[in-house]
Amino acid sequence: MRTAALLAWLAGLTLVVLLILSQDGAALAAALGLAGWGAAALGLAHLMTLLADTLGWRALLHPAQRPALSSLLRKRWIGASINSLLPVAQLGGEFIRARLLARSGTGGAAAGASVVVDLTAGLITQGAFAALGLVLLLHLLGHATGLRELTIALTLFGLLLAGFVAAQRYGLFALLARPLGRLASGPAWRALAGGAAALDAEIALRYRHGRALARCAAWRGLGWLAGGVELWLAFLVLGRPVELAQAIALESLGQAVRSAGFLIPGGLGVQEGGILLGGVWLGLAPETVLAAALLKRAREVVYGLPGLLAWAYVDRPRAR
Repeated sequence: MRTAALLAWLAGLTLVVLLILSQDGAALAAALGLAGWGAAALGLAHLMTLLADTLGWRALLHPAQRPALSSLLRKRWIGASINSLLPVAQLGGEFIRARLLARSGTGGAAAGASVVVDLTAGLITQGAFAALGLVLLLHLLGHATGLRELTIALTLFGLLLAGFVAAQRYGLFALLARPLGRLASGPAWRALAGGAAALDAEIALRYRHGRALARCAAWRGLGWLAGGVELWLAFLVLGRPVELAQAIALESLGQAVRSAGFLIPGGLGVQEGGILLGGVWLGLAPETVLAAALLKRAREVVYGLPGLLAWAYVDRPRAR
């Protein structure tokens, strides 16, 4: 697993290098040089995404189970940092924030269920965000050339997601635990089956609370849109402003491709390639589009490294 993770990281890094080498190096460096301290605006803009995602997660917790918003925001930040910078298939951070929430007194099953449903809501709203980006691309291009494959992929993603949601509602985790429990009769396996059943019950409970689920989805949708605003700001600080609709279309494409390449740590290279592809379709200067994508990546590092240090501090027995 460590070898596979290292190879995936190297593959992503190689892709980034190839993307940079494919452009005019002088033009790319000049574009990045225009950003200067204006790049700090991306960090402030990302706070909107982080806050919206945290409020969406918070909506799934019963008032008696909710820690302070600042505490929940730190947990979300740590989880996002882990997903962005460590080879954990962009999912390890979800396990960590669930464990940190459970340790704060929420309870293991409730904490795990809130993360599972929040993650699902994130995927559903990402599908809606990708659909919005597809519509915007069609409008901006005035034709559908080259977008048929994206439409097919989006449809398949929606069908898979619908199946995943249905499986959660019908006891996915308990179903997975039963065959494992039959392989061994020890207390560890029985605890696993019991824990899975409790997790399924908590997940089902959250799906029955339609208002809380709707609030979660609304906040997560705003988080995706805030990512488009961040990319729009990246073009602005580069001195090459684009329409907000163009930035949202590019962000939706970059995030969709990043999710498809989830095995590559942080979607390294994959996200940049998706944004660059969309920029080429829209007739934007490739070096400017890549510079904007690299600014977003730099922001992830600036946010992520302190997040990993915070994790090492609050989760010392396991973070090493």
